[in-house]
Amino acid sequence: MEPDWIEHRRAYDGERVGWMQPVDEGFVAIDLLGRRTTEVVDWMRAEQVLDELGLGYLADPYELRLGDGTWLRVRIAEVSPGGIRVKKEDWGDMNAHQIYYAVQFPVTEEQLRPLLR
Repeated sequence: MEPDWIEHRRAYDGERVGWMQPVDEGFVAIDLLGRRTTEVVDWMRAEQVLDELGLGYLADPYELRLGDGTWLRVRIAEVSPGGIRVKKEDWGDMNAHQIYYAVQFPVTEEQLRPLLR
């Protein structure tokens, strides 16, 4: 997280949904994974984009690039500006051994990407 990023929280529950980064005379909306979600827009549009984006994308399946270059299906377990933890997909198996991986914030498509369907 950059020091100039302005935290944005949803009005109805106070949940953080991202940040707005001042750029020139406008703002860029940044999601909770640290990815840019807009070009430079005005304050109201940046807020609207983050509110509409919400948190649902955090529940989607992702792929993590492992050290050997292969991709592993994962789910996001924790998100913060200090880092992101993902876990190997276990399809809800309560008996599966849970394997977690640390991902740097902000993420890049080279390290973590939405699962291609």
